[in-house]
Amino acid sequence: MAHRVLLLLSLAAAAAVVAAAVDAEDPLIRQVVPGGDDNDLELNAESHFLSFVQRFGKSYKDADEHAYRLSVFKSNLRRARRHQLLDPSAEHGITKFSDLTPAEFRRTYLGLRKSRRALLRELGDSAHEAPVLPTDGLPEDFDWRDHGAVGPVKNQGSCGSCWSFSASGALEGAHYLATGKLEVLSEQQFVDCDHECDSSEPDSCDSGCNGGLMTTAFNYLQKAGGLESEKDYPYTGRDGKCKFDKSKIVASVQNFSVVSVDEGQIAANLLKHGPLAIGINAAYMQTYIGGVSCPYICGRHLDHGVLLVGYGAAGFAPIRLKEKPYWIIKNSWGENWGENGYYKICRGSNVRNKCGVDSMVSTVSAIHASKE
Repeated sequence: MAHRVLLLLSLAAAAAVVAAAVDAEDPLIRQVVPGGDDNDLELNAESHFLSFVQRFGKSYKDADEHAYRLSVFKSNLRRARRHQLLDPSAEHGITKFSDLTPAEFRRTYLGLRKSRRALLRELGDSAHEAPVLPTDGLPEDFDWRDHGAVGPVKNQGSCGSCWSFSASGALEGAHYLATGKLEVLSEQQFVDCDHECDSSEPDSCDSGCNGGLMTTAFNYLQKAGGLESEKDYPYTGRDGKCKFDKSKIVASVQNFSVVSVDEGQIAANLLKHGPLAIGINAAYMQTYIGGVSCPYICGRHLDHGVLLVGYGAAGFAPIRLKEKPYWIIKNSWGENWGENGYYKICRGSNVRNKCGVDSMVSTVSAIHASKE
């Protein structure tokens, strides 16, 4: 296994040298920690760790925990450097998650429960496949943030509720298109009250901080009647008793559908229906700082629910690398992650479905919710 990892890293590094002349002195590598070798990483790790602790307000219960988190931090510095080699059009380095192991990160900050196979089975149930839309004349660049359909970046905290933020964000946009009013909606209602299950997988249900899926969340809303505002049902970041009050519904789902794995159809549905709920493989997101992520190697196992809000024709890439078309993704890890809470990932025929970004895309339409 170690030999295979070394081989993959060697191949990626060779490709980077050919395409971008990346070497130990390249600023892309120095961005992680000044210097180009692991000895330098070890020598400077403690000072960088101290800065990290101060910057992100970290605290540990005792000296043993501090020492353990320092060791994890050192490992993540090396991991960020590998990510930089494998994903040179983005910037990778120290983030607020740099003291978490990959397993801790997945368990705490991801939460997309089901596979593409499970989603496809839903096409014959309450969700239906989106009709094919014309793609002629689509603008080269589009961003729903410029049109008032995207709410503020939120923070899910240490709760695997990403799916609820993806679903609420899509409904916020759809409700704006239907009513002209942007309502900031409640994720906590999903966390506390939505236990909708996939009929084909009885053990796969929306489970609050333990994960869920956007399409079953939309199915729950159709049955419940709609979603309260965040103001009326505020987020706590932990599982709680359901306090849903139907009289306080501010947004309701009319219907929802699943978009085919086709970039043109995804873009057309984005323009027609507003921001889209999507799944993604978050392998590179723990170390992401900015730029257009387009890793040479990325799996398509989906483990994180996010919101697709727009796309661009040519995103900035570091020196010697061509600019790349990209998707604009709103995340739920706060504004102090990524590009003020946002992530960019490459798109286009030569990088189709990078990190599975096109594999699980759902659109929702809203109706105006009247209070009774």
